[in-house]
Amino acid sequence: MATSEKQNTLDYINQMFPTEASLSGVEPLMQKIHSEIRRVDAEILTAVRQQSNSGTKAREDLAAATSAVQELMNKIREIKTKAEQSETMVQEICRDIKKLDFAKKHITTTITALHRLTMLVSAVEQLQVMASKRHYKEAAAQLEAVNQLCSHFEAYRDIPKITELREKFKSIKQVLKSHVFSDFSSLGTGKETEESNLLQQLSDACLVVDALEPSVREELVKNFCNRELTSYQQIFEGAELAKLDKTERRYAWIKRRLRTNEEIWKIFPRSWHVDYLLCIQFCKLTRSQLVEILVSMKEKPDVATLLTALQRTLEFEEELAEKFGGGTRSKDAVDDNEETERSGNKSQTVSDIRKKYEKKLAAHDGSQHEEQDGQKDTLVPGAGFNFRGIISSCFEPHLSVYIELEEKTLMDSLEKEMLEETWEIDEGSQTNILSSSIKVFVIIRRSLKRCSALTKNQTLFNLFKAFQKVLKAYATKLFARLPKGGTGIVAAATGIEGQIKTSDKDERVICYIVNTAEYCHRTCGELADNVSKLIDAQFADRVDMSEVQDEFSAVITKSLITLVHGIETKFDSEMLAMTRVPWSTLESVGDQSDYVNGINLILTSSIPVLGSLLSPIYFQFFLDKLASSLGPRFYHNIFKCKQISETGAQQMLLDTQAVKTILLEIPSLGKQTAGAASYSKFVSREMSKAEALLKVILSPIDSVADTYCALLPEGTLAEFQRLLELKGLKKADQQSILDDFNKRGSGISQPTIMSASAVPSAPNTSIAPAITNVASSPGVITSREDVLTRAAALGRGAATTGFKRFLALTEAAKDRKDGPFRKLFNA
Repeated sequence: MATSEKQNTLDYINQMFPTEASLSGVEPLMQKIHSEIRRVDAEILTAVRQQSNSGTKAREDLAAATSAVQELMNKIREIKTKAEQSETMVQEICRDIKKLDFAKKHITTTITALHRLTMLVSAVEQLQVMASKRHYKEAAAQLEAVNQLCSHFEAYRDIPKITELREKFKSIKQVLKSHVFSDFSSLGTGKETEESNLLQQLSDACLVVDALEPSVREELVKNFCNRELTSYQQIFEGAELAKLDKTERRYAWIKRRLRTNEEIWKIFPRSWHVDYLLCIQFCKLTRSQLVEILVSMKEKPDVATLLTALQRTLEFEEELAEKFGGGTRSKDAVDDNEETERSGNKSQTVSDIRKKYEKKLAAHDGSQHEEQDGQKDTLVPGAGFNFRGIISSCFEPHLSVYIELEEKTLMDSLEKEMLEETWEIDEGSQTNILSSSIKVFVIIRRSLKRCSALTKNQTLFNLFKAFQKVLKAYATKLFARLPKGGTGIVAAATGIEGQIKTSDKDERVICYIVNTAEYCHRTCGELADNVSKLIDAQFADRVDMSEVQDEFSAVITKSLITLVHGIETKFDSEMLAMTRVPWSTLESVGDQSDYVNGINLILTSSIPVLGSLLSPIYFQFFLDKLASSLGPRFYHNIFKCKQISETGAQQMLLDTQAVKTILLEIPSLGKQTAGAASYSKFVSREMSKAEALLKVILSPIDSVADTYCALLPEGTLAEFQRLLELKGLKKADQQSILDDFNKRGSGISQPTIMSASAVPSAPNTSIAPAITNVASSPGVITSREDVLTRAAALGRGAATTGFKRFLALTEAAKDRKDGPFRKLFNA
């Protein structure tokens, strides 16, 4: 450390005096340093003196503070002692005063109690007089006063005098109750018109009832409602009016009763809701009577009578809901009304029975406890009893006859529409769908509207199932209208229908059926959605139209397949004409054959109409099915021809190219080119097989097996043998070639080998294994290049007048940049 400090000091001096000339500044620097040392010493001396003075002062201050704290503690002890002495003195002074205070309090309480007892005795005596004289108005006020006075003596129940007064008050209330009930029994007997003051007396009696227990008011109102409904029960339980067709008269009776007694019933306070409770009792009684009528009917009720009774019931329930519901209706009832308005039913009421009332009403006859609870609920002002469904729900189990009638009506309407169906589209129509489908759904919507105005429960779900039956029947009608193929032993044995002959009108009808089935498929889903919104929640999950939609999907598929079969049948004559052409005697290659023109004529007459009537997706489906049918059919039809010469094969190859061109132009002909790319690829693949077959026929005899294996690696022995027959070889000449072909059987049976002609636009490198696997034998070409060169030489050697035309038609194949078959067309 010392060495480091010494080194730092030397560095500092060398820095200050780097040269000998700078040593002249040593003296001034020394003076400056001495001056700084003196200044620092003076500051240190001053600081030491100040610290010494501060310590002395701090000790003095600490001693003074300690003395002050000691003095304060002494004063606090003195104050505490004096406070205890004062408290003791105050307690001694107030001891007698507290006794006097308690005495005064007891005396005051006693005086008050005696005063109240006097008032109670007097009030009870006065109330007894008022009760005996039926002064109800005064008695009501007196009852309130006595009740308040009695509340002050709750703690004195065991005192004999109080007990006596309470028993007396109880007996007076019982007398008042009996007088009031007796007076109210005369209401409705006609005495109110004879005695002018009876109504006023009864109005005052209502004040007494309000002053009595709430159970008295409930009993009075219940007795009044039962008495009012006694005559109703007697009238409508008789044989004459206890019928379903008299239901409307029941509601007329209660309306008339409410209207005629409106002024008289004003004696009841509004808070009692007498008319409201009377209507509830009326609805429950009416429901029980209607249930008895419906159950006791020996035969099914008349639908018109049943629906009329239900409709009048719904109207009556709606009137009650509007009259008493107001702002007290339940949220469910409000939602039901809003949903009814949204469904467009403005003239009829939709009855949707809430579950809570359905359960209560189902057990109405067998559960007295539930009825008492329901009665207690309805006595609460503003409880909001839901009148909707209170009566009409009893019709629900008996509406099966209505569903049967609706189903029969729908089926009859369907039969009528099918008889009137022209299977043509009106001029100017842009939908290309049959008018019967629109009318059927209009009829269904009307039926749905009628039923939803009556019920939203099981009956509506049963009607929905009837809709499913009707729509399935309509799908069957559409299916039956499709042209049918021939039937017979062959069709029965093979399970395949015979030829389906279709005219131009039949083709249009099939397109109309496709569009109609698609419209029905879509509209069925919309119908199910509408029913799900209308029907009760417990049935919503069961509303499903998938089975019906599957029916219409099957109609669409069958229609399109029928359309394809119809076009195929039109081709029968052209395919037959192709086999009758003398291919073995043709002298030169000319223009395309007549059967090609016939195919072109068939397609140009049908495709534009089909393209204009079918939607793109179904037109594409039709094209795919047509291409998958015509391509293989044309290929197999070549085998049905007789012997084909070299010139005939060239002419047939020319025709094949022409048919391929015609098929590729079908999307443009139908003015629907959305899926033309995939269709063109498919057609090219299928028609290229026929082209490859004809190229094999054109190959020399000595290389025909190699060429066949190269161009048609998936070919069979039977086809190869038939191909030799087409070349005109005799049985004896065929045997050696067939033996050679059998030796290559393992090479052509590989499923992974694909001919270049299968996909003409893609390079093919998979043919090499087919060639290299061929067994070596004398006179057999085993090199792939040799096979292709021989095939090219075949093209050059066949110098006929029409061969240049053949080369021009196959220019597309020649323009391919690669692929093993390009050399077939090299000059």
